[in-house]
Amino acid sequence: MNATNEIAPAIGTAALPAQQPPAMYGALHYTGPSEHSCASSSPQGNSAGLWPPFLVGQTTRPVRVLLVDDDAHMRHVISNELLADLRTDVVAQGASMREGRKLISQCEFDVMLIDLNLGDGNGFDLIEHMKTIRPLAEAIVISAMEDEQHALHAFELGATGYLVKNSWFGNFSQAVLQVVNGGASITPNMARRLLHKLEQPHAELLHRACPTKQALSEREQVVLKMVAVGYTSAEIGGQLLISTQTVNTHIKNIYRKLQVKTRAHAVSSAAQRGLL
Repeated sequence: MNATNEIAPAIGTAALPAQQPPAMYGALHYTGPSEHSCASSSPQGNSAGLWPPFLVGQTTRPVRVLLVDDDAHMRHVISNELLADLRTDVVAQGASMREGRKLISQCEFDVMLIDLNLGDGNGFDLIEHMKTIRPLAEAIVISAMEDEQHALHAFELGATGYLVKNSWFGNFSQAVLQVVNGGASITPNMARRLLHKLEQPHAELLHRACPTKQALSEREQVVLKMVAVGYTSAEIGGQLLISTQTVNTHIKNIYRKLQVKTRAHAVSSAAQRGLL
């Protein structure tokens, strides 16, 4: 596939049409696919009537999610919430590094939700493996680890979301829909921590250690700031009165100049260099 508060979606998530309130975790009934298998489930939720037809994640073609987490309760919670939204579907679940690697090879999916602490390995290795096998798939970290280095490393490996388990108050399906439509999703308090980190003295050292090969043009800076707030290419084009193709050309130039490969990495890199 190609394509919440502060730092926005590469550091945060732009508001998506709210279809339903988040499910209460204490009153869930699991209806998802059996674990360790690749089987699409029949969505159980209500139709997303306000969802624009040009966005990825339609009721006739929901976003396919692979979930890998060694916490059975979290798998239960996340699966039910995703299945409650007709725009998202859980195609398989795994509880370990070994199972995750097997499912990545066997299953067709668009987004992988991955815990960093797996019993027989770590989620970083699985993200890297996934990007090798399925480079177009998106990865969202779901972790209890709330430190900036883990988040930045995940972005460097190609992840486009980082959700902290004990503080994420949003909706998992909204996070999935955000990343497949060109945005990124980060827990708001993690975004604030990243901002604080950039205010520290060593941010200047990071800037000197990662010089920009070429300066961004004024229009590229505007586009990058809109990417940071979570706008898709089509939305940026509408705001700036330019074509989506022109927006994507600006984004490719930004990637080349910052020497990055994803929107989330572009925003975090630009923030480190004082370009935002």
